[in-house]
Amino acid sequence: QVQLVESGGGLVQPGGSLRLSCAASGRIFRVDDMAWYRQATGKERELVASITSDSSTNYADSVKGRSTISRDNAKNTVDLQMNSLKPEDTAVYYCNAAAVVYGRFYPLDFWGKGTLVTVSV
Repeated sequence: QVQLVESGGGLVQPGGSLRLSCAASGRIFRVDDMAWYRQATGKERELVASITSDSSTNYADSVKGRSTISRDNAKNTVDLQMNSLKPEDTAVYYCNAAAVVYGRFYPLDFWGKGTLVTVSV
């Protein structure tokens, strides 16, 4: 119904920057909230940042001040700019979207397959 494809992960040195992008496609009538989550090895998946359809944002304390989430409603995309990266930011980052698909009247939750971010020297 809806596919989310992430891009932009990779290896970056501590203190560096990275921009993650996610594009939603499929039988989309409307995309509501979008978000980035991450899951480090051996840990539970956690919210990194979220953004509503009118661009209200929310950040985890661990990334506040270092990251910016943004979206393009016309393109159904969401980006996460991460600066001053730390080794503890190493994780698989997942894109999440609540979207209403054609034929339904309520939003469903969709996930991307994830993109690996490794922060290391």
